[in-house]
Amino acid sequence: MVLMNSRERVRAALAHQEPDRVPIDLGGSLVTGINAVAYRRLKKHLGLDDGPVRLSDALLQLAEVEEPVRRRLGVDVIGLPRWEPLPGLRRGRWRLWTLPDGSPALVTAGFAPQATTGGDLLLRTADGAVSHWMPAGTWHFVPRDAPLAEVALGDLERFEPARISDRELAFLRQLARQLRQETDYAILGWFGGSLLEGAQFARGWVRFMADLKREPKFAALLVEKLARAACADLERYLAAVGEFVDVVGFGDDLGVQAGLQISPATYRALFLPYHRQLYSLVHERSDARVFLHSCGSVYDLIPDLIAAGVDILNPLQTSAARMEPQRLKREFGEQLVFWGGGCCPQQVLPWATPQEVAADVRERLQVLAPGSGYVFAPVHDIQPDVPPENVVAMYDTVQHWKQPAVVAGSGPE
Repeated sequence: MVLMNSRERVRAALAHQEPDRVPIDLGGSLVTGINAVAYRRLKKHLGLDDGPVRLSDALLQLAEVEEPVRRRLGVDVIGLPRWEPLPGLRRGRWRLWTLPDGSPALVTAGFAPQATTGGDLLLRTADGAVSHWMPAGTWHFVPRDAPLAEVALGDLERFEPARISDRELAFLRQLARQLRQETDYAILGWFGGSLLEGAQFARGWVRFMADLKREPKFAALLVEKLARAACADLERYLAAVGEFVDVVGFGDDLGVQAGLQISPATYRALFLPYHRQLYSLVHERSDARVFLHSCGSVYDLIPDLIAAGVDILNPLQTSAARMEPQRLKREFGEQLVFWGGGCCPQQVLPWATPQEVAADVRERLQVLAPGSGYVFAPVHDIQPDVPPENVVAMYDTVQHWKQPAVVAGSGPE
């Protein structure tokens, strides 16, 4: 088989062709990354520079994966990060900060959480509300004070979702062009475009789920406003970077461990039309593929997602109900590219031996890789409790894996 570069390898997999080896992602997006504490330990284990880790995403505490690590682990994907994921958190100016384990890191200059006497960290908006919260003893921030929690239907008309600035688009265009010209990586542009999650963050998870039943007009108007803003921003985003990126990433967690967050009927009535608009824009305005990150058991919606225009499904939470690799590959492997599902960060990666990690990875590859339509990544971000030996065992196994002469579909349930 002809040796491929990274971009050729990924594009072959996206076209459901078998590349020279399984393509690999680490750090290409905020859902395929590695926690900064785990990354620091990994660099030390590999004998690389042990200086401060630079955070690619301060909220999720994800590390910016560097070129020596990408080369050592065989990574084929590079991310096009958002310049300003939250107001005031802009890339480009860096300052020293301390990670939860006490080690140094570099964060964007606008990142200045307030420490409480109990050890919690709080991020506040300009009006003093707590937008995000890292409880003491945890490893990343979560949303807290929902900005629309007490807003009535009559006041919702005045709500305007945050938008991408012209300055950010100029930054993204310059970076995307540079990555295209100077590297051979496949480029993943993370757009986001969350509608269900966006509504939950804006209203509060419990409040919005109640709105779906008790205040359907409020829920519908909120989702419509989010969707209109997302479509308008996506058009501008694609005009800026669409010619350079191979994949456009969206996120909307539709599932939980046992099933869906909402009924299929609710999804089809309230979210599917807008998802179809968003994903159609990508296909109409670029040659990029649509990547959807949706955690949990989304099995019941996969046909709808395909109909909406999803090309790539991530993260393949294979421990969730009816998300077994065999089932997904058998039923949807010709229509979807699977990106993830390569090793479970909930049980295997943190607790197994390197040999057990390698065995788990090989079993999953035997199911997901034949005929390709597969890009390797673990199920979601690598957490701080994962030993570096297990990270290396996982990626080394993928790099050296050769497809055995077995029937596709055999492997772990």
